[in-house]
Amino acid sequence: MITLQPIGVVRSTRSVVEDDHWDREEASIELDPPFGPEALAGLDTFSHVEVLFHMHQVDPARIERAARHPRNDASLPLVGIFAQRGKNRPNQLGTTVCRVVRVEGRRLFVAGLDAVDGTPVVDLKPWVRELGPRGEVHQPAWMDALMARYWG
Repeated sequence: MITLQPIGVVRSTRSVVEDDHWDREEASIELDPPFGPEALAGLDTFSHVEVLFHMHQVDPARIERAARHPRNDASLPLVGIFAQRGKNRPNQLGTTVCRVVRVEGRRLFVAGLDAVDGTPVVDLKPWVRELGPRGEVHQPAWMDALMARYWG
């Protein structure tokens, strides 16, 4: 058994889960006590942060354990849940690399966080380029098409 305690919560201009246009949202992460401002010290010297969060609005009855069409779009290939980034994941964990905008006290302001207001944050990690992908990165064409409007 794994027990995770949230470290904070997302504050966002978006409260409803939708698939696209996440860069239009303003978001911050507000740390919960016992974390104080010192827990964020130095994070503003990094350009990006990886945010791990719990997708708490997912209905447990809709959790996927097999293959499905991404976004339930039959024109997209049938692929396993671990070959996509859909929200109906077995442990409801999300992760996004966001741009660090600023730190104010116990609040980290970020750009590009695809989590709604009230989402529990599980962890924060500075993005370190040497820990990113090594070598060529590739993905299927269907993913390119699916992501075309995700941020914009």
